[in-house]
Amino acid sequence: MKIENPNPIQWRFAERADQLQSSFIREILKITQRPEIISFAGGLPSPATFPIDEMKAAFDKVLSHNGKVALQYGPTDGYLPLRQWIADSLSAGGGAITTEQVLMTSGSQQALDLLGKVLIDEGSRVLVETPSYLGALQAFSVYRPQFMSVDTDDEGLVPASVGPVADGARLLYALPNFQNPTGRSLSVARRVELVETCARLGLPLIEDDPYGALRYSGAPYPKMLNMNPDGVIYMGSFSKVLTPGIRLGYVVAPPPLVRRLELAKQAADLHTSQLTQMVVHEVIRDGFLDQHIPKIRTLYGEQCQAMLHALQEHFPAGVTWTRPEGGMFIWVTLPKHIDAMALLDAAIASKVAFVPGSPFYANAPETNTLRLSFVTVPPERIRAGIAILGKLIAARL
Repeated sequence: MKIENPNPIQWRFAERADQLQSSFIREILKITQRPEIISFAGGLPSPATFPIDEMKAAFDKVLSHNGKVALQYGPTDGYLPLRQWIADSLSAGGGAITTEQVLMTSGSQQALDLLGKVLIDEGSRVLVETPSYLGALQAFSVYRPQFMSVDTDDEGLVPASVGPVADGARLLYALPNFQNPTGRSLSVARRVELVETCARLGLPLIEDDPYGALRYSGAPYPKMLNMNPDGVIYMGSFSKVLTPGIRLGYVVAPPPLVRRLELAKQAADLHTSQLTQMVVHEVIRDGFLDQHIPKIRTLYGEQCQAMLHALQEHFPAGVTWTRPEGGMFIWVTLPKHIDAMALLDAAIASKVAFVPGSPFYANAPETNTLRLSFVTVPPERIRAGIAILGKLIAARL
């Protein structure tokens, strides 16, 4: 029965709802769904890397042999064999990680939200790189922190800039490998210095590492987690090495913190999908990633080189860019007077898209910066899109 002439609801939103902001990247992606757009905007893995056959076989095997467990509620901390695989993998880097330190999450984004919920009070100081990952800024901003920007340069975060802004800080958030958005990596010497600095200050250090496996060549840099397991919170994900659609990430931290995160997760979603965890474990348990990840590295490395060559050929003097050794992104700095937001409007009109750099800054955004992602665009379209952007930039000099 429908009520006649109901009074309109007067919605009274919580104050924290005012902190919720749409992701600028997500808004751009609505535009870039059009097939004629050459999009360098999304931080999306290439669908060409998705192991569809292996995932299909794993789903079939898990459901056929252990379907009743896979389709049931699971423990909040996650599927034990997968947590053990993660602990063993991280311990191979020189640490001694236990399953009790591993909490499975519904993607890395949930891990960021849980960390914010457990560690940040309104007005708490939170240290972030300049620029930093937009998704982390979004997740933490709900809890109304005071963001303090830490300096960066071509070697990544500058450890000497931490101390002056660290007084009373709850955490420092960093992406040391092929950072989103800049593509830069924290040098080994600076990793050691940063871990020592945070340990001396008693400052928890979040090491977010979704791209670390995507180094195009050479040996990986050491994980900061292995340098100080008692003071470093490590975040990992299967989105970039398998598929983002499974929404499976994890956080590794000292047991007292993991327990608080587990309680926060219970209140959020009870547990991460048991079926998804069991399928992922079935796929990776026998070394599949050792054969699969090199294929991703080769593809991304070739497309990165295609973009770097195109930038060198088509971008005018006065424009600079990073030269990543892995990951998915290149960071471009334009002459000071060029506003990347205004450039985006012209680019979209010319059927090219990118992400302006401003949203990646917690404070004092640099409006003459932009992020380019190359992994979902074939080389010929990379060259065509960069040529268009080059002409648009040259017209504004």
